[in-house]
Amino acid sequence: MKSTIELLEDTDFPTIKRRELKTLQVNMGYLCNMSCVHCHVAASPYRTEMMSRALVELIPKVLQAQNIDTLDLTGGAPEMHEDFEYLVKAARALGVKVIDRCNLTILMVEGYEDMAQFLADNEVEVVASLPCYSLENVDKQRGKGAFDDSILGLHKLNALGYGKSGSNLTLNLVYNPQGATLPPNQQQLEADYKRELKAHFDIEFNQLFALTNMPIQRFGAVLLAKKQFHPYMDLLKANYVASNLTEVMCRSTISVNWLGELFDCDFNQQLEIPVLNKARRHLRDLLTQNPADDDIAIADHCYGCTAGQGSSCGGILEELAI
Repeated sequence: MKSTIELLEDTDFPTIKRRELKTLQVNMGYLCNMSCVHCHVAASPYRTEMMSRALVELIPKVLQAQNIDTLDLTGGAPEMHEDFEYLVKAARALGVKVIDRCNLTILMVEGYEDMAQFLADNEVEVVASLPCYSLENVDKQRGKGAFDDSILGLHKLNALGYGKSGSNLTLNLVYNPQGATLPPNQQQLEADYKRELKAHFDIEFNQLFALTNMPIQRFGAVLLAKKQFHPYMDLLKANYVASNLTEVMCRSTISVNWLGELFDCDFNQQLEIPVLNKARRHLRDLLTQNPADDDIAIADHCYGCTAGQGSSCGGILEELAI
């Protein structure tokens, strides 16, 4: 797979600094039951990189030391890590909100049939990838049968109260464009998703997050192969919105890889661009050091977070009128 990092390093993106750390985003490893085309971490059933138990046990200590209010668990499929349930329980015992970035299909895999109930019992917020509400588009991006299993996973979550009005169990869905385009208006798309999923499958959810595809890893390699890399970068830069800089996720989030190394965001992690402050480059450093006011490492892919309505792990950054 051809890397795009050398095409992104020379950048004129504005410099930015970190604010108070609110979210610790932890990539527990690259093992996944799927191999999606758009996956920016290139996860698959064949990856073996997984976080050690010693590092997992360090995470609750860091949550306390930095007074972090949200633990955001990702992968791969984070549920496939043998210490996933231990970490969720440890964080919830501290009163920390836990987000599980779930691909939905994992909930139907043998050995994980009780995972949805575990998430509900511990009031874990589920952020679930569903790149479209049609079978054809989802299976094209995620593999044959992915849509049907995703619908079954959503039904399982809905049956437990996820996404239902008046419930404390939050279910948010994630949309990624199929190709080298910006996401459409998030509010309009959310209305479409809610209408179609309710009408055809009787599925409910809370919010839809529209994420911009980053020109890195598998998607970046596809752009290069199709000679679309430079036009896509031109699109991102042409739609740059300066006001999105105030809310980009790297200002309040730190990303941790399976080795415990620190990055300013999940995308920098995949590009192996570490945090700039050499004194704070490992999870253990956060036990005693506050990263507020540190400079954030930037490259041209940062335009992906600031184009149009903006993009973050929590969806758009700027509300637009419908």
